[in-house]
Amino acid sequence: MKIHEYQAKEILASQGVPVPKGRVASTPEEAAEITRELGGRSVVKAQVHAGGRGKAGGIKVVSSAEEAAEAAKALIGSSIVTHQTGPEGVPIRSVLVEELVDVASELYVGMAIDGAVEGVVVIASAAGGMEIEEVAETAPEKILREPVDPVLGFQPFQGRKLAYGLELAPELVRPISTLLDSVYNVFTDNDCSLVEINPLGVTSDGRLLAMDAKLNVDDDAVFRHRDLQQLHDPEQEDALEIEAREFDINYVKLDGDVGCIVNGAGLAMATMDVTHAAGAAPANFLDIGGGADEAKVAKALKIVLSDADVKRVLINIFGGILRCDVAARGVLLAAEEMPDAMRPMVVRMLGTNADEGRELLRDSNLDITLVDNLNQAADAIGKLG
Repeated sequence: MKIHEYQAKEILASQGVPVPKGRVASTPEEAAEITRELGGRSVVKAQVHAGGRGKAGGIKVVSSAEEAAEAAKALIGSSIVTHQTGPEGVPIRSVLVEELVDVASELYVGMAIDGAVEGVVVIASAAGGMEIEEVAETAPEKILREPVDPVLGFQPFQGRKLAYGLELAPELVRPISTLLDSVYNVFTDNDCSLVEINPLGVTSDGRLLAMDAKLNVDDDAVFRHRDLQQLHDPEQEDALEIEAREFDINYVKLDGDVGCIVNGAGLAMATMDVTHAAGAAPANFLDIGGGADEAKVAKALKIVLSDADVKRVLINIFGGILRCDVAARGVLLAAEEMPDAMRPMVVRMLGTNADEGRELLRDSNLDITLVDNLNQAADAIGKLG
């Protein structure tokens, strides 16, 4: 579950992480009032669950309360399109109005779950203000990683190690170590899957300030945090993801054109790799789980086909609790209910009742290519491109 920047900063500040002065505003008048309180100059930031706001015009620097009101009026009620949204964008319902800060340099600080180390890893870089994925691709040597022992927690020596790696001034070694310890407490206390501060500003007077913040809570742990549940903003989510969640389908919209339907998260990742091997890109991550019935399989396929970006579909089923014939009937059910939306499909079925499932699909009049292994699936998807 994602939350807005201002909400993430409130949580970080509650643990002692320094953030700029400011408040959220839902009207132009509120934006003007906050700007007056901040001395007449401020930065007005659209509150959306997407990065790239600055390039898309979602961040405005203003020099008066009147300019703040104009900026807020232009943003609130509109939609913003960034590289992390669909072409329709996401709605702006509020803006964060903050003090202008004289920043001397920008750092990146983040924490995430790393399956390789089976715990939290701290990620830091002197290349703050940039997308961390871009830094990893163009200058991987600038990224520092420090795994945290889940029993001992974040240790002061790790903070010092990262500070030296970032080549910070001696007087900032202790502050950044303290800040990282606070961020780690936020991460663990709230069952986060990601916390990012980008940029972490080093001000001209030698302070550290979280200039921007992103905080994601593990969906499977949200039930333990009733206070955080109130921060959920469904308007910021993809409509298909919301629909999928209602049917207990794990679905995440991606930017490719190959719709993927799989039973099992690990198999889903392998299927996405197969898609890339075919020179294509997945349009989604979708795991229907092991206990799906015909109706759930049909719903999954209908969700995938409702994505206008999908040009072809790859179905990869390993029959176990979900029998292959049940999955095949689900595909046929979706075809009956959405005949005009059907796309060419590549289907791999193995396991329980695989022969029966393949026969059902073979006897249909659908544009389906049946394959036996992942190499054949990659070839078939490539030919459909």
